[in-house]
Amino acid sequence: RLTLLLPHGYEGQGPEHSSARLERFLQLCAEGNMRVTSPTTPAQYFHLLRRQALRRPERPMIVMTPKSLLRLPAATSTVSELTEGNFRHVLPDPTVEDASAITRLVLCSGKVYYDIQGHARRGEATSAAVGRLELLYPFPVDPLRELVESYPNLREVVWAQEEPSNMGGLTFVGPRLRSVVPRKLPLSYSARPERASPAEGKAAIHAQRQSALVLDALGLTTEEEG
Repeated sequence: RLTLLLPHGYEGQGPEHSSARLERFLQLCAEGNMRVTSPTTPAQYFHLLRRQALRRPERPMIVMTPKSLLRLPAATSTVSELTEGNFRHVLPDPTVEDASAITRLVLCSGKVYYDIQGHARRGEATSAAVGRLELLYPFPVDPLRELVESYPNLREVVWAQEEPSNMGGLTFVGPRLRSVVPRKLPLSYSARPERASPAEGKAAIHAQRQSALVLDALGLTTEEEG
């Protein structure tokens, strides 16, 4: 039942603060040998640890734990969420009121969810919903399929990550998403370009590129593009 809590989240503090090398753990995943997770709320984290203590068969678990979520006001849970329910593999967008109005589904994992939902221009993307993969391995096929099917007028699905495209979950999640998302729907991704270093070392550049990938995920143009 070994459980590793590894700092992972692009927060503008340089490479050593950013990457737990998620992609390398995912490359090791096969035959149900481990669990790789990225909980985004206190309730999810609580139920995840409880589940790890009780679940059979016993397997090691890797948990991505962004430092910024320790004090982020948006990353909170109610008492009832802690005392009831269980760990959910996939979380839908809690801000969506009319599922029929959604044409773009953005899927992500970890703290980038809060960067997307909290962006100053998020309100412009009224037809976009943001879903979260809280469990990366074993890959949650059925919960993901249910999420996709819950939006009857969906036109495209986007995988969004703050890591460079040669890192993070992209190469692992991408092929598996194609087996879940209907062939008629375009499937794309938003990420930083391929890099040798996990993250920028300058906070201003980090913020600029983080904003750009969020806008790309939402289907919005940057200020420079007009």
